Amino acid sequence: MRGSLTKGLVKRLKRWLHLGHRWLGIATGLFVVAWFASGLVMLAVGFPSLTAAERVAASGPLRLESVRLTPQEALERSGSPRFPARLTLAMRGAEPAYWITQADGRRQALSAATGLSFPPLTAERAAALAATHPLARGVTDLGTVTRDQWTVTARYDLLRPFRRVGLGDAAGTELYLSVATAELALDTTRAERMWNWAGAVTHWIYLTPLRARAGLWQDVVLWISGLALAGGLSGYALGVVRLMRGRLTPYRGIAAWHHLAGVAGGLVVVTFLLSGWLSMNPRGWFGPRGPDAAMRAAYAGQAAPVFPAGLADLARAPAGPVALDFAWIGGRPLVVATGPDGAAPCCGTALTSEAVVAAAGAMLPGAALRSVTRLDAPDAYWYDRHGAPLLPVLRLAFDDPAGTWFHLDPATGVILGRTDRSGRANRWLFDALHTLDASPLAQSPAARLTAIVALSALGLVISASGVVLGWRRLRRHA
Repeated sequence: MRGSLTKGLVKRLKRWLHLGHRWLGIATGLFVVAWFASGLVMLAVGFPSLTAAERVAASGPLRLESVRLTPQEALERSGSPRFPARLTLAMRGAEPAYWITQADGRRQALSAATGLSFPPLTAERAAALAATHPLARGVTDLGTVTRDQWTVTARYDLLRPFRRVGLGDAAGTELYLSVATAELALDTTRAERMWNWAGAVTHWIYLTPLRARAGLWQDVVLWISGLALAGGLSGYALGVVRLMRGRLTPYRGIAAWHHLAGVAGGLVVVTFLLSGWLSMNPRGWFGPRGPDAAMRAAYAGQAAPVFPAGLADLARAPAGPVALDFAWIGGRPLVVATGPDGAAPCCGTALTSEAVVAAAGAMLPGAALRSVTRLDAPDAYWYDRHGAPLLPVLRLAFDDPAGTWFHLDPATGVILGRTDRSGRANRWLFDALHTLDASPLAQSPAARLTAIVALSALGLVISASGVVLGWRRLRRHA
């Protein structure tokens, strides 16, 4: 009696598993096909962004002889109640300017020659600024935009609206300049705009009306990918059960392809969907990747809106920088010159690794610094999938309950990142599973790329054959 009840229960469970896989696959199959196909596109073309190298290349050499305002005077003119999150001296077209970013992200731009704020950016002025870009050939004003496909995320909120300007170069480059400050926020090329519709926009479901509502977008992606994950898990379980019956496959045609490919690569689909789902950081499981405002203030060790460098000090900057950044680290003033060859302290200020470590200790009061490691080569937690990471860096590990690590640039004191135990777990649960950047594949970009393409092709066979079977099922029902 008990055996018959058990057999009946197992039979019902298999039936529900089969029905669940079928209808979950019908509901989400096209999304899975799109994710595998768009992921392959993203290997070649990333989402548009303004890299540090592109920002430096777009900036003209700093004309220090035109500077009449000291950093202290710029702070006084700006009305900053505290020392800002960033204070930079760089060119605004042909005129040097102080670019000020407050702790809450608000931006200001003041003329370093007159101390006056700049008026809102007009079409004529935007075209004149864009004409100084090294790629400019025939500048065209493309009007203003508050939010579009490439500036949809919240990181651009405090820079909106933008004036979009075409450079007329062969690559079809377009610049996004903040109307309020003329800050260059983004550049895109024709190829990026075209291929990203088939790449990142599809892969991340990055439709502007949806992505503009971050909470809603996260919920939509979590639900779709979660249902797809349930469909993948049920399909993999069914495929293995069928295989254990002794025959290679009881199916024919497309169904046989779906079954055999699912057994061979079902785990790939499951890990891909699981890691993609985790990338959305459900319920905030994974910690922040950067220091908060309180940590930055403690690291600076100086809250008052003051900076001691005078014009004579600025004149000691090396030849050819595109920007001077003014900061406090551990209560000490620091001026960093940035140019095509990188960044380094200047103007009579200096920085040592010991000073960086001492200042960093204030970021986590009550926690002891457990270790300091100098990294001269990438490792499992300091890496860059798109190229060589900045080296050397200092890794500071603290004994706080979260097990926090900070990575800092010993040359400039810049805080490069923050991670805790949850973030280090996410490195394996998302990065390693989703992008295969774990050793030994991480040591060979060609091998990693080959593996991703091969596994994605297998995933496409599984998901596309499932879509065909689902379509046939719907036609029969109709």
